[in-house]
Amino acid sequence: MSNDTHHGLLQRISHALFGEPIDRDWLMRHLKDAEAAAVLDAGTLRMIEGVLTIGERQVRDIMVPRSQLVVMSRDDDLAALVRVVEANGHSRYPVIGDDRDEVVGIVLAKDLLAYLEPGKDVQFTLRDVLRPAVFVPESKRLNVLLREFRQTRNHMAIVVDEYGGVAGLVTIEDVLEQIVGEIEDEYDIDEDETDIQPADDGSALVHGLTPIEDFNAHFGVSFSDEEFDTVGGLLAQQFGHLPEVGERIDYQGFEFEVTAADGRRIEQLRVRRAAVVAAEPDDG
Repeated sequence: MSNDTHHGLLQRISHALFGEPIDRDWLMRHLKDAEAAAVLDAGTLRMIEGVLTIGERQVRDIMVPRSQLVVMSRDDDLAALVRVVEANGHSRYPVIGDDRDEVVGIVLAKDLLAYLEPGKDVQFTLRDVLRPAVFVPESKRLNVLLREFRQTRNHMAIVVDEYGGVAGLVTIEDVLEQIVGEIEDEYDIDEDETDIQPADDGSALVHGLTPIEDFNAHFGVSFSDEEFDTVGGLLAQQFGHLPEVGERIDYQGFEFEVTAADGRRIEQLRVRRAAVVAAEPDDG
């Protein structure tokens, strides 16, 4: 492509950004023209699109739902708190009182380290490490939340519904992923092209974020999706807690085994029909 063409595209984009106001559809058309002309690469275009759309999205669109939260209790001793950290590998945890609607603060995993040094006799008191929790409404726009995270240097907020109950949790990473895409760490699993992967033994690997509607269609069942949208959310409720890898539960004719969890949600399950389970030979 000639330099004149490059210059023309850049001039139009510059005018769109700094000149007279125009609608965003016009801007996106020219940005896509710039990608096609190799002025922008695909990754850069996706990030620009993320920046342009983040103001339209709300916290409820990206939060980790209440049923999938990993929490600590204000009545837990140090050993119990450390077990939660070891099992989940995250750096921040909400601390609850009598129930999940009573979030009394946040514990940072690093604040527990001082009490674990060998030979150091320090009396542990939860209030000494408890940090204040930040609460945000479900309806808060993501661009506003990101600005507040940066200004206050907070990385986590508790999401509340219109009645003041805890609806979920959101982190600065969740917001940034809307711009730059998925930020994977050692606790994430690779996403396959399909949510449900049948195995030769009659079982299937099912991603936790598989819509219940898709699960029903694949297995010919009718699990309710009135309260939860995903299989992971539904099963977290049945467990009554966020399960660890290896935990199993029987539910409506199926055995579900957790094969991957990232500390905030069920990532993957192995699913077997009860009839298949019953037909398997006894190892004994």
